[in-house]
Amino acid sequence: MKRIFAKAVVNSLVQWFNADYHAAVPVDKGGAVDRVNWVRSIPFIILHLGCLGVFLVGWSWTAVLTALALYFVRMFAITGIYHRYFSHRTFKTSRPAQFIFALIGASATQRGPLWWAANHREHHRNSDTPADPHSPIHYGFFRSHAGWFMCNRFYATQYNRIQDFARFPELVWLNRYDKAVPLSLAFLIYLCGVGLEYAAPSLQVTGLQLLVWGYVISTTVLFHATATINSLSHIFGSKRYDTGDESRNNFWLALITMGEGWHNNHHQHMGCTRQGFYWWEIDVTYYILKTLSLFGIIWDLKPVPAIAYDREEHLPVKKFASAA
Repeated sequence: MKRIFAKAVVNSLVQWFNADYHAAVPVDKGGAVDRVNWVRSIPFIILHLGCLGVFLVGWSWTAVLTALALYFVRMFAITGIYHRYFSHRTFKTSRPAQFIFALIGASATQRGPLWWAANHREHHRNSDTPADPHSPIHYGFFRSHAGWFMCNRFYATQYNRIQDFARFPELVWLNRYDKAVPLSLAFLIYLCGVGLEYAAPSLQVTGLQLLVWGYVISTTVLFHATATINSLSHIFGSKRYDTGDESRNNFWLALITMGEGWHNNHHQHMGCTRQGFYWWEIDVTYYILKTLSLFGIIWDLKPVPAIAYDREEHLPVKKFASAA
């Protein structure tokens, strides 16, 4: 028994650096796969504890603005790239641009693009059923918000669900060594802080301060903002369409996630590049993608179908009703 436990711990430690190590673990048998793997989750826990470092390093406008900038750049990387490109293929781009986009997405520290997209596709196939990886209706807030990806069941990348992108070896490498880009970003932020500390002392920023704000706090807030779409947007908001699940539109979540809060729209017409279907439904991610298309970096953006505006398809709108 001790040998089995020791082996499990070693496997979890190795998976910190190689996400595909022993990736072929069973994902549908036994209660153990639904338990949180605390050993493998230690980096995630350390990230949160690192936010307390703000009491040691203080703050500066440079550090705060860096945190905000990296939040919005990486939020776009999740919403526009991991979600609307890798998960749903709502537009096209070149292979070099695809790799650059994947690099930026990996910097968000939400694992690799293939893992992320494979699980999201599974969510749409089984939305708010017991087979949904993160349904708050069936599993509660913590499981839908964060607990699901900490479980053994969802650790391995299910490459069979993402074969269209798994044929690119550069994406597989990013997916396997999913901590390489985040660690590199953290180190680069620290070096920039050290450089500013000596080159521009008037900014009152240090290497550790920029690291805590620019990476640790920014990444933690980014994760929880993203996770609200799995948890809160299936509980609070309005339902325009009868999608057969509890996906909801939520203006406030759309603001902090740059457009992802129009979740009921998305579940009804998931192939659209745009998720805010009306002019008042702010969708910053779409605005950025549209701009990129004007420069030829991406193309073939999938439009909102005309039927989306057919009032017979709409439900009576109940604003901010609770699914509970």
